Amino acid sequence: VQLVESGGGLVQPGGSLRLSCTASGFSFSTYHMSWYRQAPGKERELVASIGSAGGNTKYADSVKVRFTISRDNAKNTLYLQMNSLKPEDTAMYYCHATLIPTVPPDPEDYWGQGTQVTVSS
Repeated sequence: VQLVESGGGLVQPGGSLRLSCTASGFSFSTYHMSWYRQAPGKERELVASIGSAGGNTKYADSVKVRFTISRDNAKNTLYLQMNSLKPEDTAMYYCHATLIPTVPPDPEDYWGQGTQVTVSS
């Protein structure tokens, strides 16, 4: 099983980034997918989630309107479009896959290695 994130980087406040997560080794289209983030010294935070068929999207209040989660099951890829980025969005962003979403995530769930997003002028 692999989840490989890409698309992170350094961006100025107000800018945009599009994160991607390419999955392999499991039946991507049957899994509920999420993006989490963790900033230094802070707890991991659920940013956005999406159902297996692409519906049932949910967002943290801090990113609503600015971020959009989507998926392409034909390409085994999860996306996170991030607009109007703020310095407080700076964090490592992780892709997460589960058959049954729980709070907190099950230790048996799948995780990527993360991609760093830094918002700074």
